[in-house]
Amino acid sequence: MKPFTYERATDIAGAVRAVSSRPDAKFLAGGTNLIDLMKVRVETPAHLVDVNHLPLGEITETAEGGLRIGALVRNHNLASDLRVRRRFPVLSQALLAGASGQLRNRATTAGNLLQRTRCFYFYNTGVPCNKREPGSGCAALDGVNRIHAILGDSPACIATHPSDMAVAMSALGAEVETVAVDGEPRTIPLDELHTLPGDHPEIETALRPGELITAVTLPPPPAGGQAYRKVRDRASYAFALVSVAVAGGQVALGGVAHKPWRASRLEAALAAGASPAEAADAELAPARGHGGNDYKIPLARRTIVRTLVQGREAAHV
Repeated sequence: MKPFTYERATDIAGAVRAVSSRPDAKFLAGGTNLIDLMKVRVETPAHLVDVNHLPLGEITETAEGGLRIGALVRNHNLASDLRVRRRFPVLSQALLAGASGQLRNRATTAGNLLQRTRCFYFYNTGVPCNKREPGSGCAALDGVNRIHAILGDSPACIATHPSDMAVAMSALGAEVETVAVDGEPRTIPLDELHTLPGDHPEIETALRPGELITAVTLPPPPAGGQAYRKVRDRASYAFALVSVAVAGGQVALGGVAHKPWRASRLEAALAAGASPAEAADAELAPARGHGGNDYKIPLARRTIVRTLVQGREAAHV
């Protein structure tokens, strides 16, 4: 591991100043992804700013009837919160489908949103990767790409976003609260936080240098049932090949794109009276495989249909 310096932030403004003042600095929270990347020298920060002692670890009610989730709320605590389990079960289900119990005890809300792809080639510094080294190429295009994107990809990158939690939050219409170096707060719809690869897959979010996520806000739960379904290679501690989050008439997909994929075509088709299968076909019309991941298209269709049915069943429980 490359040597680095460390400081413990005591307030939000100081943390933001410390990271924004130097391009080689990173925030450190749970560290469940960052530390792994540092070990293989994919991430090489020269300075870490520990934010674990900032007052960002609470879940509170909003005046509108939603929840405000602090950036440092641990995944386990969020999944087990009774308000989440009763009013936002899709979020609890998604969190419990992710990682392992040990990791959920450490991983944070903001860190989960900002975790980086698990593409094999991104982790392997001996092969080209435009996300890791812009302009070097994408080894996954002609390589082993069974876990890769079928929607929103580009010739520069076909990696997928690994979060389960973010998929559920997308379906719930979450918003992300941040603070930048000028002290001004900003609210970003979660569906605008992550970016598609285009020609610059190294740019993964809309965050500015040094901008710190402070909370995620959930609006009141939408009418209708909620469900989360994750298809993966094994029953635990594996990332989604395809996942679907349903919250009433709102749907998001995971494992299929560079970001949590809000299924807007599908939602519009359902609102117009389409069947689950017809709505799934509308969403997947632009999907394309790259050889090893061709199977994801029919798999996504079946998973969407089953999860929509599951959500409707949940509405009547």
